[in-house]
Amino acid sequence: MIEVTRFKGSKVILNAELIESVEETPDTVITLTSGKKFVVEETGEQVVSLVIDYKRKIHTVVA
Repeated sequence: MIEVTRFKGSKVILNAELIESVEETPDTVITLTSGKKFVVEETGEQVVSLVIDYKRKIHTVVA
C-alpha cells in the first residue's frame, strides 16, 4: 500500500499492486486496474519511488 495526497490535502492509501498507469497531464493521474482514477499532488517520479519502496519492504527477508 502507498499513501498519496489528493489536491484538497486529504490522504488516500492505494494498493500499489493495482496501479495500471501513472500519467502527468500536467497533474499526476493514477489509474487503477478497475479504471478508477486518482489525481494526486505527488509527481509521477514520486509515485514510482513509493511503489519501489513498498515492493522492497514486502520482499525483504527479515531473519
